[in-house]
Amino acid sequence: MNSVNVYDILQERGFIEQVTHEEEVRELLRNEKVTFYIGFDPTADSLHVGHFLQLMVMSHMQRAGHKPIVLIGGGTAMVGDPSGRTDMRKMMTREQIEHNAECFKKQISKFIDFSNGRALMVDNSDWLLKLNYVEFLREIGVHFSVNRMLTAECFKSRLERGLSFIEFNYMLMQSYDFLELFRKYNCRMQMGGNDQWSNIIGGVELIRRVEGAEAYGMTFTLLTTSEGKKMGKTESGAIWLDPEKTSPYEFYQYWRNIHDNDVEKCLALLTFIPMDEVRRLSSFRDARINEAKKILAYEVTKLVHGEEEALKAQRAAEALFENKGDAESVPGIEVGADEIKDGIKLVDLLVKAGLTPSKSEARRAVQQGGVYLNDEKISDIEYVVSAGNFSEGALMLRRGKKNYCRVRVV
Repeated sequence: MNSVNVYDILQERGFIEQVTHEEEVRELLRNEKVTFYIGFDPTADSLHVGHFLQLMVMSHMQRAGHKPIVLIGGGTAMVGDPSGRTDMRKMMTREQIEHNAECFKKQISKFIDFSNGRALMVDNSDWLLKLNYVEFLREIGVHFSVNRMLTAECFKSRLERGLSFIEFNYMLMQSYDFLELFRKYNCRMQMGGNDQWSNIIGGVELIRRVEGAEAYGMTFTLLTTSEGKKMGKTESGAIWLDPEKTSPYEFYQYWRNIHDNDVEKCLALLTFIPMDEVRRLSSFRDARINEAKKILAYEVTKLVHGEEEALKAQRAAEALFENKGDAESVPGIEVGADEIKDGIKLVDLLVKAGLTPSKSEARRAVQQGGVYLNDEKISDIEYVVSAGNFSEGALMLRRGKKNYCRVRVV
């Protein structure tokens, strides 16, 4: 085992929010190789930056010699986790869930080493979808107090708006997952975001009641800004790890543009930069803090999209904002010569370029004076882009100060 305890690493970097038995967990992680798990419900076809924080925890644990189990929630996703939500999740079909689960598996394999049994990936649909409901109630349901469940944060916040019975089962299912992984793989610890605390406690107590054994839980901080808002959202939606949904350039720019107050937290949680260097970079003030943001953006993009894409994103940003670098690396789209010959509406081009999610949003951006063609502000929502706007077969379309798209004619 490493001489430095991974518990202390996670604590110093600011991951740990709550832990069931602090001293026992610290000793366990110091003296033994522990099998632990984190669950990912495939409710979309890509992981997002909130999941990335959990993958970083997993990676720190694996580097210290512990064994991760990635639990894909193919079964729990059919019910939907009420934690942290004010309304019920949309019900998904089995096919949607299976497709999303495959996408998750591919993405997670980039961050965790599964070679030579160093990690496992399992899907809870393998056992949850085969359960006999009455047997489940008799073996598992008997150990849960409804009174106690109703005091759990994930349910309490929903009681006024209405909590469906299907969601009420979620805690039992997640607790059963922990029991199943304990029995099959001697998995002794469950980790997750802080919104999972009630569900994790449920599993720890279930193992103690059914198996008479000790199990442990740890939650880590949710990725929020210094103002307490969830990170990873932009005007056009979530920041995804899939490059088809959020381009490496957009991903890079998101971290490059975070608030000064969030730099230290993000460097600590989302990179492997040593903490002495994190503190040095975070001490920069005024214009110098931009150096730290560039390092953050490059390091996170490199982890998620690889060094080549991180360098391309960096060069594109330098070309646009510092008059150096490579304009060819600026994210772009291609339009057909016939489209340009007949002209294309600016609002349509904004949507096609991914700078706005919809035509109505594009019209609003134009009306508010936030849209530029080759650095010239366009305020006419009926404006038509034609061949005359292109120089050497390309033009630069911009929304706001920092969202660019290079449009090329093919």
